[in-house]
Amino acid sequence: MFSYIIRRLLLIIPTLIGIMIINFVIIQAAPGGPVEQLIAQIQGTAVSSTARVSGAGGEISTTQSQQGASGNQVSTYRGARGLPPNLIKQIEIQFGFDKPPHERFLLMMRNYVMFDFGNSFFLGRPVVDLVLERMPVSISIGLWTTLLTYLISIPLGIRKAVRDGSRFDLWTSLVIFVGNAIPSFLFAILLIVVFAGGSYLQWFPLSDLHSKNAASLSWPAYILDYFWHLTLPLIALLIGSFASLTMLTKNSFLDQIRQQYVTTARAKGLSERRVLYGHVYRNAMLIVIAGFPSAFIGILFTGAFLIETIFSLNGLGRLGYQAIIVRDYPIIFGDLYFFSLLGLVMKLAGDLTYMLVDPRIDFESRST
Repeated sequence: MFSYIIRRLLLIIPTLIGIMIINFVIIQAAPGGPVEQLIAQIQGTAVSSTARVSGAGGEISTTQSQQGASGNQVSTYRGARGLPPNLIKQIEIQFGFDKPPHERFLLMMRNYVMFDFGNSFFLGRPVVDLVLERMPVSISIGLWTTLLTYLISIPLGIRKAVRDGSRFDLWTSLVIFVGNAIPSFLFAILLIVVFAGGSYLQWFPLSDLHSKNAASLSWPAYILDYFWHLTLPLIALLIGSFASLTMLTKNSFLDQIRQQYVTTARAKGLSERRVLYGHVYRNAMLIVIAGFPSAFIGILFTGAFLIETIFSLNGLGRLGYQAIIVRDYPIIFGDLYFFSLLGLVMKLAGDLTYMLVDPRIDFESRST
């Protein structure tokens, strides 16, 4: 088992490098990089066109304005004249774009091995600090959604397997498939319109996970305030997340119920409850429980991306979305590296969970 874990951990390295290379090439090919973003800001028609970038290479500050006859500041349009080549060169050096792409990638990966993600281009803060600051929000959403999904799906799937073909099975299947057909982001908008002050009721808050006065609340009130803010995002994510797990649980139990050992157990006079939870449960739940780590990562990464943006929650998903809009490469690649590494580790944890659920599984003998 130990050698299997070592091999899987070593396999993470080339897999992670491959993920980063593919995404690095795609993002580099996309138009509108950070240099173009900053040049567009400088060439804007605002009253005061000012660009300010801070980093290890120094500081660039550009201001273009003139005084009108009345003494007030009047904007001047610089887009038609363009920018001086030396200023563009300074901006490229500031963002590190004076180096060839392969050198930038190797430098980035060398820093990432030490978990040095650099500073955000446009927020001026270390990416690690931003990730650690936003991580509790995303973990809260992902963890509670995953736990509630399992608490609902497993009992429902078992019930559907036991009563396969009954009215209960048919009606619950209809509800599940209808819920699965509704996109989470669309249902989130509906919840906001109805319950968060959109057009009708204002029962729930729309942003953050705590009220502004949460620090002064007692701990029971603090917990209630936390779940009050979390209610609508969780409902939006749950509406379509338990369909596949419910059907997986049902089909897994049905497959085990039809096995020969179940027929033998019933022939020995064991009760249906004893057969179901004493014999079928462990075998049927193997694939369901082992999928918990990957399910958590899936909800954390894909579901939270839109939900955090819609509900104005300052999590990793919203941070990544804002970084993509302004082409903040350190945040984009830092988020990608973090989630990819976490996903690969969770994949290994999922495989090891098989052994914990069923000790008969031996990865060492399977790999030889």
